[in-house]
Formats: sequence, C-alpha cells, structure tokens
Amino acid sequence: MKKHAIYPGSFDPLTQGHINLVERALAIFEQVTVAVFINMKKPSVFDLEERVKMIEKVFKDNPRVKVDQFGGLLVDYVAKRPNAIVMRGIRTNGDFEYELAVAQANRHLSPKFETIFMMTDPQYSFLSSSMIREIVGLGGSTNGMLPAFIEQALKERLLEKGKTTRS
Repeated sequence: MKKHAIYPGSFDPLTQGHINLVERALAIFEQVTVAVFINMKKPSVFDLEERVKMIEKVFKDNPRVKVDQFGGLLVDYVAKRPNAIVMRGIRTNGDFEYELAVAQANRHLSPKFETIFMMTDPQYSFLSSSMIREIVGLGGSTNGMLPAFIEQALKERLLEKGKTTRS
C-alpha cells in the first residue's frame, strides 16, 4: 500500500486550492511531499528557493507535510521514493485531459508509476496560479485565494517587475 503522496507542481504562487488538496490528501496518506519544480513552459515570479520557503511556512506546523524541490523527470524523482504515488489536482475537463496524457506518458516511461487524481474543492475550482498573478498584476485583490503573506510578496514582486519594464 502506498502511504506517501507526492504532489508535484510549480506552485508559483501556492494557492488556497493547492493547500486544500494537501490537507485533504492527509486524510488518505501518512505523508504528503509538495515537490516544487521549475516549469520551463511558464515564466516564474518567484525562484525555486522562494517558493519552497513559502510552502514550508504554510505547512510549518504539520510534520506530515514535507517540501522538496527537483529538476528533471518526475519519474526519476518518484523512482527514488518506492512507497510513493503521485497526486494531481483536477479543476476542469481541460486539466483532466492534460493530466491524463502526462500520467500515461509517465506510466510509459516507468510501468510502476502511479498517479491519482483528486477533484478540486468547488470553492477553489476557478483558481490558477496564472490567474492569481494576473489579478495581482492588475491591482486586484486575491483575498481568500492565497495566504496573505504570499499575496503581499506577489504584489511587491510584480510592482518591482512593473517598474523595471516601464523604465
């Protein structure tokens, strides 16, 4: 039986939807590792170390949540953790189609690789990190969408980037 879930993602930034999935996974698994990576398809606001520190701060009081970072193929990362299963959140049909293709490719690369999908809580189903970055970048509030300290850091970072692009 798999007792350890690995929840991979770029988490740029970590949202309440991500947090909700981790908390719900703890009802199923003994341990959840939030595995942060750089998504080469998306420009990032926070570097890898900043994201790891933010996630560690959010889960600092829960010893069953570990935060790690990795580069390269997820199958290689998971292969080093034989009692683990990958967990992915699904918000929409589009997410399902994308995540299914990724899970099947991972399974092709490593026949023992397993992925489970968890449906996002409906109150968070509209949230995405890219939407949050856009809202904050345009001066909107993300109250209730992400932890307040992450929203503040995001505002500061986007304001900083805006100044350098206007100069």
